[in-house]
Amino acid sequence: MKSKNSKLKIAMLGHKTMPARDCSHGGVEVVVEELSTRLVEMGCEVTCYNRTGCDNGGLKEYKGVKLKSVPTIKKKGLAAMTSSFFATVRATFGGYDVIHFHAEGPCFWMWIPHLFGKKCAATIHGLDFAHAKWKSGFGAKYIKAGEKMAVKYASEIIVLSKGVQDYFKETYGRETVFIPNGVSRHPRVEAKEITEKFGLEKDSYILFLGRIVPEKGLRYLVEAYKGLNTDKKLVIAGGSSDTDEFTQKIKELAGDNVIFTGFVAGRVREELYSNAYIYTLPSDLEGMPLSLLEAMSYGNCCVVSDIAECAEVVEDKAVVFKKSDVSDLREKLQMLCDDSNTVQEYKRNATNFICKKYSWDEVAQKTLQLYRKKNK
Repeated sequence: MKSKNSKLKIAMLGHKTMPARDCSHGGVEVVVEELSTRLVEMGCEVTCYNRTGCDNGGLKEYKGVKLKSVPTIKKKGLAAMTSSFFATVRATFGGYDVIHFHAEGPCFWMWIPHLFGKKCAATIHGLDFAHAKWKSGFGAKYIKAGEKMAVKYASEIIVLSKGVQDYFKETYGRETVFIPNGVSRHPRVEAKEITEKFGLEKDSYILFLGRIVPEKGLRYLVEAYKGLNTDKKLVIAGGSSDTDEFTQKIKELAGDNVIFTGFVAGRVREELYSNAYIYTLPSDLEGMPLSLLEAMSYGNCCVVSDIAECAEVVEDKAVVFKKSDVSDLREKLQMLCDDSNTVQEYKRNATNFICKKYSWDEVAQKTLQLYRKKNK
């Protein structure tokens, strides 16, 4: 039995690398970094199992979090599976109090620590089997099986949206814990590197920042932008996620009038958020959109689709359009391009609203409470 003041040993797996640097990363990597570093500050001993081949600068420790690399077969569809398997095996015999799985696919291996009586937690970042790249074949079956393993073996399942919580209750009769992602307050920075690299200046562009995948609605965004009467540029910032063919199609559709930056991090990422005229997330499918939280934390005027995962985040502090409706998206973007006063009003309210609503410290506290609940 663990006392309230004893140090819990936590293993985390399912992410690519922590901290994320040159390796293209998404929401999972952000959550793992924000959560693990705070848990260390709260007195836990945390180890993150990274994929081999994802550069984190050769670090063995980051902000008190221990970092270990596991073998990874670097082929489409196999990298996540193999790294999660080896991470699970090592974590099972690592003397941890809790093994925390991130995303549905890695949960496929949860039966291994369960066999040895280990406590497991799972964070479901979204219904991954619904993503276009996993909708058929072995990948879809693997992810769906991982979901079922989590339902069967996880001591606690954390979900990031009410919609996913309803899904688990209706589909499996499984109770889950709703702990949405957090966000940190970010100071705006001046446009320097983005001006040198892409010719971008403050308020001169409409920004999308995220993974280039079908469910993000980029086809609607490009089509809507083509019909805009504006001198604002469209910037699509982010890398593909096993979706190179889709990325190429979007670039062909966009032509020469859209700037594709590729994966961005560090100063360039900060500058892009800080100096956008509008940030837009036209998604058909989301888990808990961290990029939207980040965009609002930088004080952006945001335009999002009306899916619950976006609309519930922004409430009345952003502009919402009908999902997959190119005409409605174009109309909303044109209205904002023509009305800078409205844009500035949304910008003034965004930061305080989102940082008050979502706190990483609160996320870590609630997660630690779950760990201790299962280790009494």
